[in-house]
Amino acid sequence: MKENWQLKINFIEYKMELINTLKHGLQQLKIDLPISDQTKILDYLKLLEKWNKVYNLTAINNIEQMLPKHVFDSLAVLPYIRGERILDVGTGAGLPGLLLAIINPNWQYVLLDSNAKKIRFIKQAIIELNIKNVTTICIRTEDLEPEEFNTVISRAYADIHLFYTQTVKFINKNGCLLAMKGIYPEAEITVMKQLPINITAIALQIPQLAAQRHLIEITLK
Repeated sequence: MKENWQLKINFIEYKMELINTLKHGLQQLKIDLPISDQTKILDYLKLLEKWNKVYNLTAINNIEQMLPKHVFDSLAVLPYIRGERILDVGTGAGLPGLLLAIINPNWQYVLLDSNAKKIRFIKQAIIELNIKNVTTICIRTEDLEPEEFNTVISRAYADIHLFYTQTVKFINKNGCLLAMKGIYPEAEITVMKQLPINITAIALQIPQLAAQRHLIEITLK
């Protein structure tokens, strides 16, 4: 009996620690979320942790690491999202698109990935978390028919030029492409500057994450 009580106490302390970590990170990002949305984010992470044991959706295996490397990393791009229709290309487990959709219920998100098991996970998350503003597509980027979005974002592309060539057809004339990167991609940006575009590298400060993060913004001239 004593051991059971100790387990319950440990679980409550663990849950409170996660809540406080999330709350503090959101404050650093200057994002004000109601408790219901904070709970929904943690429920998403619990679901991801559960599915990850079987389907290997992400290299991050525990919620403590998911908070800075997935949640805060994804939400740090919020100030740079344009318009109300967003395409997340190569979304994987729904990053950043599903998290952005949770905190922006009035914006419409399309999450695209060619990996069927990852799209199945996202669909299950949409059902369990009651997310109303997300559509999923299981297809390769190059096979998607052109349609206009205000923002196209991805953290999946290793090469900015490939991201540009495969996704520029999806943005409207006032839209933008956002490539999420780690260290400053100097060589890639040098190549991109030869194109008729505007390109800006934005250094992001991610709570509880010492590694470099940059957001590459591309707009049409």
